[in-house]
Amino acid sequence: MINIDFLYFDAGGGHRASATALKLVCEQQQRPWTVRLVNLQEVLDSIDVFRKWTGRRMQDWYNLLLRSGWTLGSAELLPLMHWIIRRFGEQVVREMALHWNRTQPAMVVSLIPNFNRYLRQALSRACPAAPFVVLLTDFADYPPNFWMEPQDEYVLCGSERAVEQAREMGHGEDHIFRTPGMILHPRFYEPFTANRADERRKLGLDPEKPTGLVLFGGQGAWVMKSIAERLERSGLDLQLILICGRNERLAAELRRRAWRIPVFVEGFTHEVPYYMFLSDFFIGKPGPGSVAEALQMKLPVIVERNAWTLPQERYNTEFVREKQVGLVVRSFRSRELVEAVAELLKPGVLVQYRRNAAALENDAVFMIPDILSEILARHASRAAAG
Repeated sequence: MINIDFLYFDAGGGHRASATALKLVCEQQQRPWTVRLVNLQEVLDSIDVFRKWTGRRMQDWYNLLLRSGWTLGSAELLPLMHWIIRRFGEQVVREMALHWNRTQPAMVVSLIPNFNRYLRQALSRACPAAPFVVLLTDFADYPPNFWMEPQDEYVLCGSERAVEQAREMGHGEDHIFRTPGMILHPRFYEPFTANRADERRKLGLDPEKPTGLVLFGGQGAWVMKSIAERLERSGLDLQLILICGRNERLAAELRRRAWRIPVFVEGFTHEVPYYMFLSDFFIGKPGPGSVAEALQMKLPVIVERNAWTLPQERYNTEFVREKQVGLVVRSFRSRELVEAVAELLKPGVLVQYRRNAAALENDAVFMIPDILSEILARHASRAAAG
């Protein structure tokens, strides 16, 4: 069996989710590989300066920022983070090279940003014949030094914009692969045979009311409370499903509140496809995973873009506009949110947006194993040729 490493970390939930989904599909397709999920944070724990200085891991600080909404100025902080990574870059190379010397992967697929320059160097040092693949879990890169680097790497791009960025960086066409979107768990492709009205009743919801799903990733966000309260006061005829992720305090507070509109509150769940099946539209941050999941389930999206939006997620709002699959507002805490929902609920509008979403066929998770197989075959052929 061929050993392939999928690198991820838990700064946000999308990297682990993508790696796990892709591993599952590789196994379902009975690829002749042993896919190993490698948590970069765990390998580099001994040199995590954030943990040394504060007692909290770097990825935990990031998740705290997401949960609390403290993302203002995140674009300006990126150069500082990149400086810290460069400062400890040789240590990253040393630790990863030691790891790969022991484990000897035939290929490494990185599903994480920011570290790929040093990961490539480490792999070259430990396993010089192994190809290095960068699989973007964002719709586009946020250069410099975010996802792609001017080095010997293959890049898997989920949008034309990312392909253009790879070309601009100087990557050859034989090292660029276009995928039809973001990696989604196979659950999002399974048909639902249940009666939607009956399932809504089980949750205490009205079987006929327009239903909005409010979701801010695996960490949740306190702005969800503001969104729900604003829509409750709006007078619009709707109901809400609020998925709070691991933010248990938020879920408890939302459950305690006496709502004047039908509201169902859920915590962390693996049943997001089910709740999207019950919904008519999506409200949340423009994270690539959540947006892609909603569009796969034919849900128009309402997302926010402003100074608090993470820099790597800003292009996602442009994607929403370009594909006409939703609306972008400047603030969920303003009247704009109510106006956007009211616009979606106008006769014919929701139907048209749902058609546009349905037109985006995304089978990336099933297609990527073929790409990885092609890359492996190329390198095997070169090795055989001497």
